[in-house]
Amino acid sequence: MIIRRHYYISGDVQGVGFRYRAKNAAAYLGLTGYVRNLYDGRVEMEVQGEQDLISRMLGQIDAGSFIHIDDMEVKDIPVVDDEKSFGVKSW
Repeated sequence: MIIRRHYYISGDVQGVGFRYRAKNAAAYLGLTGYVRNLYDGRVEMEVQGEQDLISRMLGQIDAGSFIHIDDMEVKDIPVVDDEKSFGVKSW
């Protein structure tokens, strides 16, 4: 079943390759959505796909040597039917 999740992620998540890893993991796993840095030091991300693939994506991101996730606020949100890819958004 396809789901969509919205995340606010805090920790060592900016300036450490988080968005790059997220984009590559999403592309590899066939997930869609977006990721972007926030001014308060957190990262915002929406991911859409199978729940187990989303979990795998998060594991791949957290495996980065300089990335350290302290906290995640997670909320299920409605699926976006026509979304085709995962992108990196600017501020």
